[in-house]
Amino acid sequence: MSTPIDIAQLIKDMKYAASQILDKDVTTVRGFSERQIKAIAEYSQLVASGIATGQITEETREFLLDSIEDMALNFAKTLRGLLMVTIEKVWNAIVGVIWKAIDKATGLNLSGS
Repeated sequence: MSTPIDIAQLIKDMKYAASQILDKDVTTVRGFSERQIKAIAEYSQLVASGIATGQITEETREFLLDSIEDMALNFAKTLRGLLMVTIEKVWNAIVGVIWKAIDKATGLNLSGS
């Protein structure tokens, strides 16, 4: 015996599942990114100040400037990884909601529950 899928409810459930993950993960990503950006900015200020005052010599200047570039690149790569994990979590949550709706409508056990 099949039960028709309530399209409006399924849409609502998919949006809710995605929102739950995004709200949590975006907060985590936002906190991480704010801390990292602040650290990169503060380090950049230290390097700039050292160059301006002569405390950082020509011999070490390129090394320190390269390290700022490395920090920015590592930040971007880490952020990309966090976002990919979040996208995968959203996808899993939405598919899980869909499978449960199909399970209920057909009697199948796609969701494994």
